[in-house]
Amino acid sequence: MSIHIDTNGQLHDSGTGLTLHCPHCQVLAHLTPVSTPLWSVLRTYRPAQIGVVYRCDACNAPVFIKYPVKFYTEQRIELGNHFVELERSRERFDYTYLPDSCELLFKEALQCFSQGAYNAFASLCRRTAQALFKDMVDSGRMKVFNLLSEARDLAGLDNDSFNLVTRIVLDKDTDTDTLPILDSRHAGMLLEVMKDLLYQCYIRQGKLQQALQMRRYFADERSNNVMPIKAVP
Repeated sequence: MSIHIDTNGQLHDSGTGLTLHCPHCQVLAHLTPVSTPLWSVLRTYRPAQIGVVYRCDACNAPVFIKYPVKFYTEQRIELGNHFVELERSRERFDYTYLPDSCELLFKEALQCFSQGAYNAFASLCRRTAQALFKDMVDSGRMKVFNLLSEARDLAGLDNDSFNLVTRIVLDKDTDTDTLPILDSRHAGMLLEVMKDLLYQCYIRQGKLQQALQMRRYFADERSNNVMPIKAVP
């Protein structure tokens, strides 16, 4: 797809435009360009990268995209296709049933993931797991290993991927030098495994207990409201 800016400061592309997950409304939406740098400024300073402001067609919020410049001519400025999102979609998670220590660390882990700081994300995943082990006392590490093994079978993870996850989650060493270096693909895999792990350890149990409490409550209410039947003499 060819992307360029003409002498009037208009952005053109030969495709159907830009579609991304909006960092504000989280919707996969078309983005409409609304502001580009002045042609005169670009021609004078010839920056290697330029920023364009888009409007999310779903929520109207501004979305900022940075493009590399391929080359300048008298009639157009050709841009590269590999843009950078200056704001990323935030990962969402239900923290309701998590202990405070796990909630704090995993929130920060998701912030790192959303910013593309994948190795900081891995470090905080290890700290989240260590907080989980401390909360669950003696049974925690074995339970987590069993849950990771189950996730491996369900997701069809290969041995290398499974070993990477266990090195991050189960390693007792607090030294970050023992952590593997992550790319975006492995970080995404670790994210989904951590979400499933926390769901199985806390959220599933919490939701089930809450549902059973509600069932008992309504059953008791119905029992209390039943009028006794008097025998007819």
